[in-house]
Amino acid sequence: MSIIQQIRERAAWLVFGLIALSLIGFLLMDAFVGRSRLFGNKSTVIGKINGENIEYAQFESLVQSQEDRYKSQGYQISEAITQNIREGVWKQMVEDALLSGIYKSLGLEVTQREIDDMLVGPNALPQVKQAFTDPQTGVFDPQAAAQRINQMRQIVKSGRKTDKFYEQAKEFFEQYVPQIVNMRLKEKYMALLTNSAYVPKWMLEKNNADNSLIVPASYVMVPYFSIADSTVKVTEDEINQYVGEHKDQYKQTESRSVAYVSFSAAPSASDSAAERQQLNELKKEFAVAKDPQTFLDRVGTETPYSKAYEPKSKILDPSKDSLLTLPKGGLFGPYLNGGEYVVAKMIDQKTLPDSVRARHILVATTDPRTRQPIMEDSVAKKKIDSIKTLIDRGDRFDSVASKLSDDRGSAVKGGDLGYFGQGAMVPEFNDFCFDGKKGDKKIVKTQFGYHYIEIVDQKNFEPAYNIAYLSKKIETSSETDQAASGQAINFAGQSRDQAAFDRNVQKDKLQKLVAPDIQPTAATIPGLGDSRAFVKWLYGASLGDVSEPLPVGDKYVVAIVTEINKEGTMTASKARTIVEPVLRVRKKGELIIKRLGTPASLDAAVAAGGQPIRSVDSLQFASPSIPNLGPEPKVIGYAFDKELAGKPASAPVAGNQGVFVLKVGTISAKANPGADIEQQRIAQEQQSRSMLPYQIVEELRKLASIKDNRSNFF
Repeated sequence: MSIIQQIRERAAWLVFGLIALSLIGFLLMDAFVGRSRLFGNKSTVIGKINGENIEYAQFESLVQSQEDRYKSQGYQISEAITQNIREGVWKQMVEDALLSGIYKSLGLEVTQREIDDMLVGPNALPQVKQAFTDPQTGVFDPQAAAQRINQMRQIVKSGRKTDKFYEQAKEFFEQYVPQIVNMRLKEKYMALLTNSAYVPKWMLEKNNADNSLIVPASYVMVPYFSIADSTVKVTEDEINQYVGEHKDQYKQTESRSVAYVSFSAAPSASDSAAERQQLNELKKEFAVAKDPQTFLDRVGTETPYSKAYEPKSKILDPSKDSLLTLPKGGLFGPYLNGGEYVVAKMIDQKTLPDSVRARHILVATTDPRTRQPIMEDSVAKKKIDSIKTLIDRGDRFDSVASKLSDDRGSAVKGGDLGYFGQGAMVPEFNDFCFDGKKGDKKIVKTQFGYHYIEIVDQKNFEPAYNIAYLSKKIETSSETDQAASGQAINFAGQSRDQAAFDRNVQKDKLQKLVAPDIQPTAATIPGLGDSRAFVKWLYGASLGDVSEPLPVGDKYVVAIVTEINKEGTMTASKARTIVEPVLRVRKKGELIIKRLGTPASLDAAVAAGGQPIRSVDSLQFASPSIPNLGPEPKVIGYAFDKELAGKPASAPVAGNQGVFVLKVGTISAKANPGADIEQQRIAQEQQSRSMLPYQIVEELRKLASIKDNRSNFF
């Protein structure tokens, strides 16, 4: 019930709670929450950026804050999500550290007046304005904001840690305020960069003139594939030399590679049969159970029971056709749905709309964030009764809602919640809206308080069903698990080096797979899934080491370390797959050029190369491709060399697909009367400005000394 959950109450300490909680959520990276999972207050270096330490406690508090935020939104925190959070936090901390030095060198600062303006001034941050806007007038109250902030300041100064708001107030001044200062500093710095972007008019005029050039051409192309790969050898020394000449292109991060075999510990046929039998035994009891909720809570189910009715069109169960023919109280199953066995019971069926539009007026009794009471139930009931009386006497519903509803998100729309589907609202609210009729009005009590609801519209009526599902996940039995574990232990014990590993793979007819370039902070293994424990073993092992069986998902894995790559420039063996094709093409090009010599004409090139003459009406300087052939930027550029005009044949030039000999005509220009130079200039300038913030951070990152020790901690 997302709209109702946005209810705001202006009671003093509730607003105080909002400023401590809602504002922190505004940050790009959550504010430090001052707690650590490791070593208490002991400072441990998790990384260094240009010699500046990053402490574990500092890093982990940010990660924990992000995880808490995910959990508050209903997400399950998996190993992969945690790793993604860690990556994001690390990237942001690196960026902040790199930029902080720039701010100092440029003399950028944020004054107290600017901070006050962000918190209590005319340009206050949106979250501050939302928390301190008068619900009756819709006007931001800066004095109320200043009063609450001063109260928090006094709480911190008092040092009374027993005060229930002490930690929130401390977070506000020690964590949130510095973060909004950092945010403003970044805005100033990026403004300096983006405002410096300028594209001169003459440059665009020159580019347009160049891009309008066209030239007719004929050519002979001797393809590289005309020389067999087997005849061209590339040595390790040649690869090393090439990599040394192009070090920037062949940098590598630290990584390791493994080969592995796996032994399945997934549920066996007997495990599946046992689960099915268990459901068959529960089925009889399920059939006579009067209360499906109580029964399912007692025996357990993977699919929690909901009293909501699901429209026929939205039921996605694979046995849908069988389920919808069941009478009330009828059962179907056990049937297989994914990795679960299911018994379904038809509880009830109705014809209902698939969506409802309603409006409401709320008198809140509970703070939706803290679940703490904010108004006596009896007082709230009298107030909602009075609101109903006002409307019954002729006051407009929307006018009353805008003035008196505690759901400020819908109050500004006259209480209108728009259209919503089954299950979008809390049960009591949902049931009235879907079971009632268009035009019905009623006072309904929910966990949030008292609502006066009017059903504005209902549409798309169709059959809807309330079905209870008794579902059990098919679990691996201890016998199946022990069998897989035993096989893995036996293999690992007999395969302690590469030769034995490969020999036993062949003997046992196992499939050997490879997981290349696993980085030290990785949480996922290609082909296997999430396993941080696997990565930690890998980075504690040496080349050629064989693991003991490692549980990964529903498998036991035995792995051997096949490659260890240090950070720096690639070795010849690592770069071979990338560099060898490049050098082979280069050598083929040299052989073809030698064969062609210096042809006096295209006919001579045909005789030497054995390939026909092809013609193109016009090559375009603006396009890197030759029609019907593909990208050849080097050849296109060569074709527009004015020295070639009038010559019967060019010297051979090596392109992407082969060696070319060209004969070009007179270079001319293709008019473009619709070109708007000023619009092009503005567009390029805007593009430059949008890219500058990213580009400057990336350049700073390349120039920085960054030491990442995270793999030692997780």
